[in-house]
Amino acid sequence: MATIALPRLIASHRSPPNIGSLSTTITLENISQQPTQCPTPVTPVPNKHIPVCPPGPVPQEQPSTPPPSPGKEDEDQAYRSLLFPPDNYTRLESGNQSLYKINAADVVAALDHISRQPLPDPSLVFPWFHGLHPQNQIQLAFFIARKRTLRRTPTCLRGITLVKADGDVSVSRLKGAIPPHEFLQLGGAAAEFLEADPREGFSVRNFQIQAAKSAMTSDIIVYGDDDVTVRKLGWDIVAAQQRWRAKHEKQRFTAPVYNTFICVGPFSDFENLHPEVVAVDSAGRLTGNVMDFFHQERKEMYAMTQASEISHNVWLGPTPDPAAAVEEHGCEVLIECSDLGRLNPSTLQAIAEGCGDATARQLFVDFPSSGSILPPTWSHTEADGILETCKWIYHLAHGTHPSVPADAQTGRDGHGSMVDTPEGTRELNLRPRKVLIHCADGYTESTLLAIAYYSYSTGRPIPDAWLNLHTEKQRNFFAYPSDVALLTAIAPRLLHESPVHAGESLADITALVRDEPRWFSGFDGSFPSRVLDYMYLGNLGHANNPDLLRSLGISQILSVGETAMWREGELEEWGPENTCVVHGVQDNGIDPLTDEFERCLEFIDRGRRNGTATLVHCRVGVSRSATICIAEVMRTLDISFPRAYCYVRARRLNVIIQPHLRFAYELLKWEEMLGTGASATGEIKRELEWGEIAREVALMNRPYAR
Repeated sequence: MATIALPRLIASHRSPPNIGSLSTTITLENISQQPTQCPTPVTPVPNKHIPVCPPGPVPQEQPSTPPPSPGKEDEDQAYRSLLFPPDNYTRLESGNQSLYKINAADVVAALDHISRQPLPDPSLVFPWFHGLHPQNQIQLAFFIARKRTLRRTPTCLRGITLVKADGDVSVSRLKGAIPPHEFLQLGGAAAEFLEADPREGFSVRNFQIQAAKSAMTSDIIVYGDDDVTVRKLGWDIVAAQQRWRAKHEKQRFTAPVYNTFICVGPFSDFENLHPEVVAVDSAGRLTGNVMDFFHQERKEMYAMTQASEISHNVWLGPTPDPAAAVEEHGCEVLIECSDLGRLNPSTLQAIAEGCGDATARQLFVDFPSSGSILPPTWSHTEADGILETCKWIYHLAHGTHPSVPADAQTGRDGHGSMVDTPEGTRELNLRPRKVLIHCADGYTESTLLAIAYYSYSTGRPIPDAWLNLHTEKQRNFFAYPSDVALLTAIAPRLLHESPVHAGESLADITALVRDEPRWFSGFDGSFPSRVLDYMYLGNLGHANNPDLLRSLGISQILSVGETAMWREGELEEWGPENTCVVHGVQDNGIDPLTDEFERCLEFIDRGRRNGTATLVHCRVGVSRSATICIAEVMRTLDISFPRAYCYVRARRLNVIIQPHLRFAYELLKWEEMLGTGASATGEIKRELEWGEIAREVALMNRPYAR
């Protein structure tokens, strides 16, 4: 496998920390396999944002070659479906229109059969899937220029679209079912398919139109418990399909014939006999039989951020569910970091001195969110508040008090005692208490306090504390540049007041702070995201900081479409054989990436075999490099593309991964190549179909769309 050396340029790149803050608690309770209620699919994951991914330059015109015969190649690769031709199903006629009846068992058989059919090659369905509205000159000019033939609907597509007649998919939802309004225009003189392609703007991430485009190129099954509503909608869809074909014929293009079916059995037939295709039951509960993106992402988020002990009796993790168990790992003091939090160390002092509610099993304290204390507003009061907070957390965790002589304090044997203060004014209940530092997602808002306390309690300088929490304690963090500046400013005081350095001179403390590692000077608070123990996902800024990568145990770099910029001599020190560059792949929805999968994954595996980690990066770290990471997760963990997508998305830390439509489709084809989810006979079997996957991605991204 050839590797390409990184150019020796002196430059640095740092992606702007354009981060939003939202508050949604992630807990084990609300990501259980079988929740009692169907969640709102658009509720955002906290503290995440969608970055801008530049598509690169307009693709150059390809050499002019005669196009293939219309439809010939498409037809050879068309889906095989049990619904076409529909000769085995009861036919209903109304004039020149036909509607077919189907029962629950045949619906399930048809869905299972279609999931085992190979998807058409990406070159046959793109750029059509991107959305090529005839009036959208920007989109057309970028993708097809003068090649009008590429606007045509691919004839190789024949899927199955399930439609719930009453439109309420929060109850009685079958796998992949959509409401009529997402693809059909009703209420006028005649039903028509919606014009899904955007009329204006440019995008390679039109996930929101894929369910509608898939419905147009599918046989459609309508189901529901109201026979009249089901049948009426069925005839409306038949009429829309006829108008759709007529529109194509006016353009001298013969589109495939798609048919409409109505399910003659009630939903209870699916619940009782075929629960494997029931996503939401008749009571509105997720069954767990069909993957739900919303819950899968939260399950992965919880697995990544679940609470762990970072220092003696001090834990770090996500906010516990109030409706769950009263105690989280037996923690008595819960410190919540949020945008509404305040610096209030006196509350912790009151708890330590026994002035709190003696009957409460848990005591709750707040603290400002990371990024909320900005440089222009720094004050001695805020610095004092952070130091005092760290001090009282330490005393609570150790069962000590600064006004009590050391030989009178307990906590060594785990039992508390009542000890008089030297002034004799009050008795103190000195016993160790477990403390939980928490925030909604388990890592963002709590980063400032976690690192400050870890430095205070262990006596480590800030860079060492940051790195050690990530590598040794396996905690993930995302801080803001203002947090880096603030922690750097108060670092001497944290170390000087740390019990570990009690009695040391100011010169000794100054030496500790002055001995700053080289990687920290260009650090903006963001480590690359640890996806697997041997694979990190990051941006060009991370690739331009080789000292940081070495500190994290990363000694290989895989650059996808971008090249890092290092100083003279750094490449030789790193080792050219430890770099691999994928050239000529822009984030433009046109350049394929599948052909590079094997080479990239072999390079990553080489690092794993050598006991090191690999940084996978592009410019922003959300599309090209995320695609490679998803492919590796699919291969290594033997999971489907939807599950691998949620796995990587949860671990990208504050940035929502955004592989564009073609990359996502290529990953679904990669699932076929890997045989993920294969049956005992070795056949492919997709867990979810393209239209459903794209629809769920669009729903998860909607809260963050600008």
